[in-house]
Amino acid sequence: MTADPPSTETTESTGASGGQVTDSVPSTSTGSSSAAAGAASLQQRAAALADERPEAAAGAAFAGGLVLALILKRLAR
Repeated sequence: MTADPPSTETTESTGASGGQVTDSVPSTSTGSSSAAAGAASLQQRAAALADERPEAAAGAAFAGGLVLALILKRLAR
């Protein structure tokens, strides 16, 4: 089950000084559950963290592999 990330729409309005001000307003798709929206935002935060710090993503992959190996070792007994 994959959810598309919400798109952002850019709107332009005239500010008090007469210049144009650009606001970024996120447009959310209507989902059947707020849990799906929470999972999407969690995925976005994880992707942003992986973009900023790729060593964190590599460490998480290593830790996940280690946990999986320990679980498989227990199941083999």
